[in-house]
Amino acid sequence: MRVCGKLTSTGEVVTLTLERNKITHIHNGALPADIGDSSVWLSAGFNDIQLNGYGGEDFNLDAWGSAAEVGHNLPLLFEKVAKSGTALLCPTLTTNSAEAICQALRNLSELLNAERTFANRVVGIHVEGPYISEEDGPRGAHPLEHVRNPDWEEFQRFQEAAEGRIRILTLAPELPNALPFIEKVVESGVVIALGHTGADVSVIRDAVHAGATLATHLGNGAHSLIRRHPNYIWEQLAHDSLYASLISDGHHLPASVLKSMTRAKGAERTVFVSDAVALGGLPAGVYMGGRYEVLPTGKIVLAGTPYLAGAGHLLDTCLANALAMTDLTLAQITASASANPARVLGLEGTRGHIRVGYSADLTLFKLPIEEGTPLKIEATLCAGEVIYRAKATSVEPREK
Repeated sequence: MRVCGKLTSTGEVVTLTLERNKITHIHNGALPADIGDSSVWLSAGFNDIQLNGYGGEDFNLDAWGSAAEVGHNLPLLFEKVAKSGTALLCPTLTTNSAEAICQALRNLSELLNAERTFANRVVGIHVEGPYISEEDGPRGAHPLEHVRNPDWEEFQRFQEAAEGRIRILTLAPELPNALPFIEKVVESGVVIALGHTGADVSVIRDAVHAGATLATHLGNGAHSLIRRHPNYIWEQLAHDSLYASLISDGHHLPASVLKSMTRAKGAERTVFVSDAVALGGLPAGVYMGGRYEVLPTGKIVLAGTPYLAGAGHLLDTCLANALAMTDLTLAQITASASANPARVLGLEGTRGHIRVGYSADLTLFKLPIEEGTPLKIEATLCAGEVIYRAKATSVEPREK
């Protein structure tokens, strides 16, 4: 198979030859291709390391109640995600009972064992909680009744149910015994992310020393009012060894905050995520017995309040917003959704770049004509397989 497009990293037009699941040759210039042409942008496949659900489907069990609006058709969920240009992902399970988390992990493992096409797309599972702060603000929308302290034996049960696929664990480092727990989890090969925390700055430093390498959706899952300085947001921004995942959906972080955070972290340590939930992509309206509301903008709130209850957009929207809201270049933004997540997960030698011998994970797209609209995804490939392809279009991309 041949794929043609303009590299987001350099702007050069190339034609890739794919054999089996890898890139085997990169030709400078346009050749007749099965997918793409010189008018489309070509990036290493977008990799969303925090995605809970979308379009009425959820990786979690009972996270939004048992109402009929949310299902667990995982193949359909993967299909919806592929349309956003997301070739790779970390399905994300949030705070819940041990039984619900283990069952969701078993359900996902069963699918991945049965279907290679889905297994290729999952670069790890992200467990966000249940070891998080119980305080209002840092806890976010996670259910208080299931928040608890780190438990190594319980985490091993999670990993057993996942058949070893858990690669990221988000926790609050101020919890009892969190620091030795972090050391054990990191030693087991899992990335520790700090999130849903109200920790003192000294605890943040200790957690980084213990092995934490990621800040989960920095600036969210936090108190509405915090000390001017020092505080846990500044501290995480300042640590060069911490990558920061950011939700650039246009609702979770104001443009000025997103721009400031990306400048502080730098393009090398920024990771854009969707953090999309099951209600994302659904029509505007009230859901779950009147508890949640999807607004016409796609913003998801606790019904009748301004408080966020989850993210409603995928990476095609988030990356277009990042392009409009920050001073990062297209090359830096696409790297923040491909090369940087691969580096966080220790996969930089095989995925996250367009290089000979690397997995053929690719996203082809055109830029939006108007700000506030998503990237136009032309095709998404994972391990050489076309998992989404759009109809032909004559829309021309916009340079930055």
